[in-house]
Amino acid sequence: MRALLAVLAVVSLLATGCVSRQDNAGATKAPQTVPLTELSDLTLQVGDQKGGTESLLRAAGALDNLPYKIAFSTFTSGPPQVEAATAGKIDFAITGNTPPIFGAASGAKVKVVSAYNGGGLGDQILVQADSPITSVADLRGKTILVAKGSSAHGNVLGQLDKAGLKPTDVKLVFLQPADALSAFRAGQADAWAIWDPYTAQAEQQLKVRSIAQAKGVTNGYWFGVASDAALADAKRNTALSDLLVRFAKAAKWAQDYPQDWAEKYAAAVGLDLKVAEVSQGRSLRLPTELTDRAVASEQKLADLFAASGQIQSAPDFAKWVDRRYNDALQASLISAN
Repeated sequence: MRALLAVLAVVSLLATGCVSRQDNAGATKAPQTVPLTELSDLTLQVGDQKGGTESLLRAAGALDNLPYKIAFSTFTSGPPQVEAATAGKIDFAITGNTPPIFGAASGAKVKVVSAYNGGGLGDQILVQADSPITSVADLRGKTILVAKGSSAHGNVLGQLDKAGLKPTDVKLVFLQPADALSAFRAGQADAWAIWDPYTAQAEQQLKVRSIAQAKGVTNGYWFGVASDAALADAKRNTALSDLLVRFAKAAKWAQDYPQDWAEKYAAAVGLDLKVAEVSQGRSLRLPTELTDRAVASEQKLADLFAASGQIQSAPDFAKWVDRRYNDALQASLISAN
């Protein structure tokens, strides 16, 4: 009898352990909400890159009559946004497809809560116009500038894999966009992997050629990333639901009025109008459903990062996804995936 009880106790502990690991890794509690009228004392902290989120919301009038306040913070790329969300410094940000993977691999306290199509065309690998490099295969032994953990990093890995190369076959130099631009302009690297609007800016200001774009190689998604703390807070959870719908409607406005959007974007972030037109013409973030297909495509990218040694091991990406806002966003989606 004692032996039987011991066995049952072990089985019980193992079962409890499995449930506990699953809950801690990715399961989320039922969403809490409050009336919008109770949010007047709330300030939602939102991360931004190159003014893209704030300027779109303002241009479309989506920040009018907010029942809460928003404080925007500017970041150079997606990975610092994920780090800031984990540290509780921001509640939400929209990033490229790779930063959430690096976040999940490091156990970041965030969840992917929304998805956006339209990336890939502006995510490119550039070389100087007079470079002898004409394809990704020609990059063997060459130096590539890229922001670590960015969508451009994912694009590089995907392109190398497609060409039968490994990261060890090239020299990856990790620099943020501004520093990479200076180094590339000075001829200190053979190629630069970058995303819009920086790609469009380089095309207008430098003599460059593109040898690869992410479309068809990586999934081209952007993702809305929220901190676990914000998702667990009734007021912030409610505000995030409202903000995501406002952003989706703003994206629809930009799609319907591309010239108005380009002009307002250029003025808001200090870009040449042509740069704004090109970048937003091909890289507008189009709200799409956060589906199993989207999650599976991210897992495939995570597996590639792990196989290439860029991260220690591939996370189970589904555990860093929370679809609580899917229903609220359904009427505002403007792109299929």
